[in-house]
Amino acid sequence: MKKTKAVFYETVRYCAGIDLAATADHFICGPRNDDGTHDVEHFGTTTREIERMIAWCKERQVQIVAMESTCVYWKPVWDMFMKSGIMAIVVDTRTVKMVPGRKSDMNDCCWLQQLLSCGLLKPCFMPPAEFDAVRTLVREKQNVIDDSVQALQSMQKALDQMNVRVHRAVSDIDGVTGMAIVQAIVAGERDPAKLAELRDGRCKKSEEEIKEELTGTWSEEHLFNLKMAYERLLFLKGQIAEYDRTIQQMIHSLAQTHAKIAETEVTLGRKKQSHPKRAEANDQFRMDLAKIAGFDIVSIDGVGLDTACLVLAEMGNTLESFPDERHFVSYVGLSPPLAKSAGKNLRKKNRRRNKHPVGLALRTSTMSMLRNSQSGIGALGRAVKSRCHPKAAVIAMARQVAKYIYRGMKFGNAYMDEGAKRYDERRRNSTVKNIKKKIRQYGISAEELGLGDAA
Repeated sequence: MKKTKAVFYETVRYCAGIDLAATADHFICGPRNDDGTHDVEHFGTTTREIERMIAWCKERQVQIVAMESTCVYWKPVWDMFMKSGIMAIVVDTRTVKMVPGRKSDMNDCCWLQQLLSCGLLKPCFMPPAEFDAVRTLVREKQNVIDDSVQALQSMQKALDQMNVRVHRAVSDIDGVTGMAIVQAIVAGERDPAKLAELRDGRCKKSEEEIKEELTGTWSEEHLFNLKMAYERLLFLKGQIAEYDRTIQQMIHSLAQTHAKIAETEVTLGRKKQSHPKRAEANDQFRMDLAKIAGFDIVSIDGVGLDTACLVLAEMGNTLESFPDERHFVSYVGLSPPLAKSAGKNLRKKNRRRNKHPVGLALRTSTMSMLRNSQSGIGALGRAVKSRCHPKAAVIAMARQVAKYIYRGMKFGNAYMDEGAKRYDERRRNSTVKNIKKKIRQYGISAEELGLGDAA
């Protein structure tokens, strides 16, 4: 039997595909030659070599290039191509995997060029360039926060090994009382009574209760580890504060150039200030975020300043890439897992988990609303929790917050909380309506339900 070769019809003639590398050469495949063969070349990874690759593309009248989102190696190449006037797109590596058994740098770049020329590549979402700088700082700030958590855990480990139970005496070792006690221990204080006197007035436990927890062995090696971890934590806290100042300055600059609404049109809802001394700075930061987004994101229950800043840094101030809120919710990883094959739901462990920073941040910010929040979002979470796992309730609340964000940024709809009572009333009315429908459908009488005797 004669073998047939698959035919691809080109829709984009002058395009190229690039296979990126960290230390080896970048391989690029340009437009096909007249005889149908691939035009492949390789260049180094230095800036001068990338400039030479751009000149090579311009000689061949390349209008658009595609590259895989490999680690961070694509960023300098993408930046230089965009600045040169050649459109560059980044594609998900999972969608362009090479045919098994034919894996090589040359085959990869040719495969990318072939898919791009046939219009089969979907570019990844990229925020506007002005917001990409903020996104870089916000993501690196999160790495510093993670390092500070590790330093805090090291402090806790050293205290546990000496049986000095500071984190049992106070609810938060990173709080005012906990840090004051650790600072005194690092400075050389060993008397439990004097350490307990550092108790803040807002601390729930008394000095006697705290004193009982602060008697330990005071081993020198563990004291040294405690000192190193404490100094590392202070250094990282200083870095976090510097990140905050720089990010706020960048957001303020963006508010002057990318504001959707004027400052006079912004209405800030009520929000409790956890740090009254910084209330003025927080209000200005919140105002800048509202001007960029087109509405006050922080007014949404469960959303703070850091979460609102993260949303704008990751998504930009326009959501035109998402036709409706369902696409946006799916992109940030908050859509229900409804993947099916052959009529059956796919197992969770066989599906890739979406760990988008916005989705993770919204889950974290709404987690505390599940128990006592009197907002409609909190009532939604408790309703889902009554019939599902608490994790599903958190995702449901985060998904609802994502919808409010989309509606506000896309259409300028301000957030209006209906309250827990209103939500419970709507849910009760819906339940009554469904019960009546079932009663009519099956012809159930009042006597069968035991309502005749009660009457």
